[in-house]
Amino acid sequence: MMAAEKTQPWRGELRYDEPMAAHNSWRAGGAARCFFKPADVADLCDFLRQLNPQEPLLWLGLGSNLLVRDGGFPGTVIYTLGALNELEWLDATTLRVGAGVTCSRVARESAKQGLTGVEFLAGIPGTMGGALAMNAGAFGGETWNRVVTVKTVDRAGQLHTRQPDEYRVSYRTVEGAADEWFVAATLRLEAGEALLAQQHIRQLLAQRGESQPVQQKSCGSVFRNPPGDHAARLIEATGLKGKTLGGAQVSEKHANFIINTGTATAADIETLLNQVQGCVEQAHGVRLEAEVRIVGEHLSVSDAT
Repeated sequence: MMAAEKTQPWRGELRYDEPMAAHNSWRAGGAARCFFKPADVADLCDFLRQLNPQEPLLWLGLGSNLLVRDGGFPGTVIYTLGALNELEWLDATTLRVGAGVTCSRVARESAKQGLTGVEFLAGIPGTMGGALAMNAGAFGGETWNRVVTVKTVDRAGQLHTRQPDEYRVSYRTVEGAADEWFVAATLRLEAGEALLAQQHIRQLLAQRGESQPVQQKSCGSVFRNPPGDHAARLIEATGLKGKTLGGAQVSEKHANFIINTGTATAADIETLLNQVQGCVEQAHGVRLEAEVRIVGEHLSVSDAT
């Protein structure tokens, strides 16, 4: 039985067997059984109310921190990019933003208003939903430092408004109510000067471009930095910079990036990731923790042939 029938009363777009390589920054992986792009939050709630409570769900924005295995995702993808796109100024320093709005847009729009505190978001290749889910950060800034409230939705399609103290937030980790997903957040920024904020964004982007392979297919940083150290330093010290497996390669520019050189399968990327993890642990006694989320099923032998 399909996850939901086309005759149900939602207004968004529902697709079947959607190629996920088109929706993640590695440009690899299999298809999703169902793929839903809601018209808005109310439409999303209507759709969720129709789903089997056991249906596997995957929430997707830009797909920059995601690897979908080659066998695909056996459930429903909720696609927020371009859907949950609210961006509204509530007062001079308070912004309400939807989960499908890109981080770079939040940084740019805030700078135009002469507000500071979220310039770091300009270099994060994701949406606000993903930034909230993992407390995304860069250059000393972190998403949850600016959160006033968040709005979530549960599997039954019910909306909730929650406070930051209802979550356990740490480095690249956010723990809150089970089976709830972010649909919006309210952020508080600081008054500043537009020209200075915009200049700061340009400086951060230039710095990122100099040190990271931003023009190549990757998920961003693969591993979290261990306490008191950097994953890239450990990987490079292990002699793994430039290591290849199939179409996947440890970036020669930044060792904490794995790039798709053009022909990588999800299996190539995952296997290389595991090899890097194992080699670093053997050499340095440090088990690197993956920052990327890996979902879906491995390609079966019959599918491969």
